[in-house]
Amino acid sequence: MKFNSAKSLFVALATVIGFSTSAQAFEERVVATVNGAPIMASQVQQMLGKKANTAANRKAALEQIIDNTLVQKAIKESGVQVNYAQVDRAIEDIAARNGLTYGQLLDALDYQGITLNQYRQQIAQQMLMEGVKQATIGKTIKVEREAVDQTAQDLLNKAKSSGKLKTVTGLQHRVSHILIKTNPVLNDKQAKAKLDQIVADIKAGKITFEQAAEQNSVDYASGADGGDLGWNFLEVYDPAFANVARKAKKDQISTPFRSQFGWHILKVTDTRQADRTEDAYYQKAYEQIVNKQALEASKNWVKALRRTAEIKYVD
Repeated sequence: MKFNSAKSLFVALATVIGFSTSAQAFEERVVATVNGAPIMASQVQQMLGKKANTAANRKAALEQIIDNTLVQKAIKESGVQVNYAQVDRAIEDIAARNGLTYGQLLDALDYQGITLNQYRQQIAQQMLMEGVKQATIGKTIKVEREAVDQTAQDLLNKAKSSGKLKTVTGLQHRVSHILIKTNPVLNDKQAKAKLDQIVADIKAGKITFEQAAEQNSVDYASGADGGDLGWNFLEVYDPAFANVARKAKKDQISTPFRSQFGWHILKVTDTRQADRTEDAYYQKAYEQIVNKQALEASKNWVKALRRTAEIKYVD
C-alpha cells in the first residue's frame, strides 16, 4: 500500500514536472533582439511580475527590457566611472545648499530610514547616469546639410524682408573650447576644478586639447571636432565667452571661466579679416538645429538611445 502510494506520488510529480517543462519550452522563445542580442519570453514574464498577462502589459514589459538593455550597453561603452571622493563632496554640497550641517543631513537620512552608504550609492548612480546621458546625447545629434541650408535661407529671407539684414564685417576668430555644465551633483567649484585639471593634463602632455574636448565637452557638436567652433565673429558668442576670446593670445589656453551656458576653457587658433554675412546666418542655422536636437534628446535620453540601436521584434 505504501509502495503504491509512493508510486502514485512519483507519477503525479513526474506529470507536473513534465507539464512544467513542456510549458516552459513552449513559452521560451526569442521575442525581440537589441543589436543582435536576444530578449526571451521568460524575461518578459519575469518583468511582468504580478501584473496581468495582457498584450498591453507584455508590450510595456518588453519595451522596458529593451530600454534597460540599451542603458546597460551605454554605461559599458561610455567608460564613465564614479569617483567616490566626488560623491562625498557632492553630499557635503547638498547639505550646504539645504542649510544643513553634515551631521544634520545624516540625522535627516536616518529619520527616513536611509543609511549613509545607501545615500552614497544613490548619489553615485545619479552621477554615473548623468555622465552616460551626456555621452549618449552627443552620439545622437545628426545635422543634415540640407536642413542647415534651408534654415539659413529662411533666416536670411526673413531678415531681408523685414529690413533687418546686417552685413557682418571685421575680424573673425577661429576658437576651440571645452564646455562643462553644472548639474545637481556637479557644482561650480567642481566644474572649475575639473577644467583646471584638464588644463594641467594638456600642459603636461598627457592629452591634447582636441582629445580633451572630444572626451569631456558637453558642447557635443564642437566636441566631436576637437572643440573647434570654426570661423566666427565674436558677437555671435555669449558676451563672457567673446570677452575671453578677444583678449586671448593665439594658441594660449585660457583659465576656466563661466558663461550663461556653463564653464569653459578656450584657445584662439587663428584670426582673419573677412566679410561673411551669409556664413554667419549658416552658423546661426546650424546652432539652432543642434540646440533643438540636444534639448529634445535631453528630455528623454533613453529614447535617444533607440535611434542608434538596431531593434527587431519577433512575431
